[in-house]
Amino acid sequence: MLDTNTQERSKKIITTDDKLNRRFSIAPMMDWTTSDYRVFARSLSKETLLYTEMVTTGALLKGDNPERFLRFEDIEHPIALQLGGSDAKALAQCAKMAESFGYDEVNLNAGCPSDKVQHSLIGAILMAHPEKVKDAMKAMQDACSIPVTLKHRIGLDDQQEYSIVRDFIGDVATTGTNTFIVHARNAILAGLSPKQNREVPPLKYDFVYRLKQDFPDLEIILNGGIKTLDECEDHLLHVDGVMVGREAYNNPWILSQVDSRLFGKPDQFNNRLEALHNFIPFVAHRLNNGERLSHLTRHIMGLFLGQPGGKQFRRYLSEQGHKKDASVDVLKQATDLVNEQLTRAKEINNEQ
Repeated sequence: MLDTNTQERSKKIITTDDKLNRRFSIAPMMDWTTSDYRVFARSLSKETLLYTEMVTTGALLKGDNPERFLRFEDIEHPIALQLGGSDAKALAQCAKMAESFGYDEVNLNAGCPSDKVQHSLIGAILMAHPEKVKDAMKAMQDACSIPVTLKHRIGLDDQQEYSIVRDFIGDVATTGTNTFIVHARNAILAGLSPKQNREVPPLKYDFVYRLKQDFPDLEIILNGGIKTLDECEDHLLHVDGVMVGREAYNNPWILSQVDSRLFGKPDQFNNRLEALHNFIPFVAHRLNNGERLSHLTRHIMGLFLGQPGGKQFRRYLSEQGHKKDASVDVLKQATDLVNEQLTRAKEINNEQ
């Protein structure tokens, strides 16, 4: 059962001698990698490194309630806070906040292509300003003792040369930055939506492989378009780690074998129903604290993807979970629908 007790957060600091294992991580995704999702993901994989949604420096330094962006459950460790911003002083202050809240890593976003943040020099546009990136990374490292990492693209707009990303990393690495998470696509800053920027620019995994060859002493993590653990294993022959995004959200059961296949550790559950039953006490805990059921169940809609009862599970939660008075019983009833379909599928197989 998940530990739902409110405990004082551990202030353990990860030092350079206590290195985070970034062999597999889940990408920061706005509106998706909330604490609720991260708790569920953690229940499926003890070894995966989790990332928050991107949090801007303005939200932390100028907002009315910055703590709401920083809170997380103890069970979520290891966990990294991703920051959005470009002002070195502000980023340093936020990095210090991340350390004080117990985060295991702080990451700077230089990969988001959204036009909503470009005017503030947040996200992928930072690749056009390497000096700002260097100032920021140095200031953040000086302000805290937890690892400071960078997530970025391989280039901007119509840049096609490998030398663009090679020189960018080589330049930023002079600040002492050791870990680079590379989304293996260009970011198109005008004309494509964020969704299109995850699909239209071609993936160039060979660029990321070459980065590891050219910078063997740096930690190079590959991100972009990864959908299976087989693909993860193939990429890990060439890079230090892989970061999976939407597949880990839309098809969360992929996480159930990460520990055994990628870390050589025992898996947590034998089947999806067992994982769901394990999550129910946490759902009840959050509901008791005033959260809406739909805010929790939206993260598990894909648990039975492609399985008997999966459609019924999603439909029932969609129809009933949004109601103001929806209780944990709604989730239990949706689970019963899955059980019914599984039983029926077994009976059909036996008859054949």
